[in-house]
Amino acid sequence: MAQQAQSARQPRKLGYFAVILYNLTGGRLYHGRTTDPAGVLVLTTTGRKSGQQRSVSLIYIRDGASYVVTASNAGKDTHPGWYFNLRSHPEAQIRLKDQTIPVVAEEANPEQRQRLWEQLVQTAPMYARYAKTTSREIPMMLLRPADA
Repeated sequence: MAQQAQSARQPRKLGYFAVILYNLTGGRLYHGRTTDPAGVLVLTTTGRKSGQQRSVSLIYIRDGASYVVTASNAGKDTHPGWYFNLRSHPEAQIRLKDQTIPVVAEEANPEQRQRLWEQLVQTAPMYARYAKTTSREIPMMLLRPADA
């Protein structure tokens, strides 16, 4: 019960290791819940050129009903492919544990981005380094459940 109260106040710290562990174990060793304020999800987009389904594991934070991911691309000077896929085809799906949720993607506006970026860096401090290694502003994408 104390752990649930702690989880409600502040998310646990996440790093790239959480994503690696999630991928290596097929999510079995990741103990997150779909209601957690942060965690790892699998985003499946439609390729903007190929039309094929593409999946990537990402750290997310919650903002109301939305799951928020960042197109950091590990601090590289180019956006990741999934970002362009979402811009072309905003309908996507996410998988959290064994639950699949259809979502519609929307890029955060400047005010949302500032607030969400600060929240993300508190949860996953590695993103602060990424922002320093790139000349681009790293986009934040809100993934809203399609039925909301």
